[in-house]
Amino acid sequence: MADLKERLLPPKPASAANLRDVSYRPSASGRPPFPGVDVLGLKKRGQGLRSWIRVDSSGNSQVIEVDKFSMMRRCDLPARDLRLLDPLFVYPSTILGREKAIVVNLEQIRCIITADEVLLLNSLDNYVVQYVVELQRRLHAAGVSDVWQTEGSDSSRRGRSFDNMFGNTSPDYLPFEFRALEVALEAACTFLDSQAAELEIEAYPLLDELTSKISTLNLERVRRLKSRLVALTRRVQKVRDEIEQLMDDDGDMAEMYLTEKKRRMESSFYGDQSLLGYRSSDGVQSISAPVSPVVSPPDSRKLEKTLSIARSRHESVRSSESANESIEELEMLLEAYFVVIDSTLNKLTSLKEYIDDTEDFINIQLDNVRNQLIQFELLLTTATFVVAIFGVVAGIFGMNFSVPLFDNPNAFKWVLIITAVCGIIIFCSFLWFFKYKRLMPL
Repeated sequence: MADLKERLLPPKPASAANLRDVSYRPSASGRPPFPGVDVLGLKKRGQGLRSWIRVDSSGNSQVIEVDKFSMMRRCDLPARDLRLLDPLFVYPSTILGREKAIVVNLEQIRCIITADEVLLLNSLDNYVVQYVVELQRRLHAAGVSDVWQTEGSDSSRRGRSFDNMFGNTSPDYLPFEFRALEVALEAACTFLDSQAAELEIEAYPLLDELTSKISTLNLERVRRLKSRLVALTRRVQKVRDEIEQLMDDDGDMAEMYLTEKKRRMESSFYGDQSLLGYRSSDGVQSISAPVSPVVSPPDSRKLEKTLSIARSRHESVRSSESANESIEELEMLLEAYFVVIDSTLNKLTSLKEYIDDTEDFINIQLDNVRNQLIQFELLLTTATFVVAIFGVVAGIFGMNFSVPLFDNPNAFKWVLIITAVCGIIIFCSFLWFFKYKRLMPL
């Protein structure tokens, strides 16, 4: 993979070392100013050129430099579709079917798929290199299987040619654009599923630790984890909605069948060329024998008109059948990866529910502790009230007046006993009241 990355990357200019030293100089915070952005690519973009990785239908790859307007003319795309592939901007995941191309923006995979080639933005990301490697491997494997099928028996070749004559393809066959789209969907779904798995591995031990020990550090870690979960869920939901929207719209799926549209255009072009040649061959006779407008058209004109009507009807029937068949193939492809991305979304949903359950459990624990503190405060307040009775008695007997009770030597002991008994009775009365009102589990 390292050799492929070196082969796909464009050659460095002579002044690239100085430019890289200046551009990747760390800032005051210790991080590069634009992490993950190739400054050389930005310079080429300022000059109007951009580096692309081109993979043809045979699996051969090369690096080309094309400006924006040439790419628009080459793929017949508007400028707003190319903006979706701009790495400097963050756009949600999108799959657009156009007249001659499919614009794919799925996480790190940003490419243009045509009937003959795939054009990816040249990037240092490993996922882009893995996409190119996997696409080449599948195209080479498909080429080997085609060669193996070609060397089969004569009966199988006759059956396959008979099927191809009427536009029928085998269930295992997929056009080039669908294979490229399948690899892009697989790369995006695998990337999102791996991120969801990493989040699960990190989340569950942290949540279990939080339930046993509630601290500020653990709460902050859970807050960051929840923010990452929300962002990842939004990305997965967008990919799922995009696939579901394509599955619900038959017109968009039929628009993405580029190989069939290219074949129809070529057949119509060759049909027009043959028709023009037929007319030119009849031109000599028309010059020598002019026809009056009142006279009925010759037999050759009638035959030509009949053949054209029959050919148009036959082409319409073939196009409708092939369109329905292609829609079924693409729908099965999208349905398979819809199940994968829906499973990833279910994982994230389960993780979010687990976080919500943990938060509810923590809130219940905090409410329980808060209730215990309130009960303890209530008991302490009641005990303070009972002890205050001794202060009232001491204040009363501390006044400057003469009482015969002071002459009795046992008076102090009886005052303490009577005051303590009254305080205990009052305290027990409060506890009975709390139990009666269910303010405290006693």
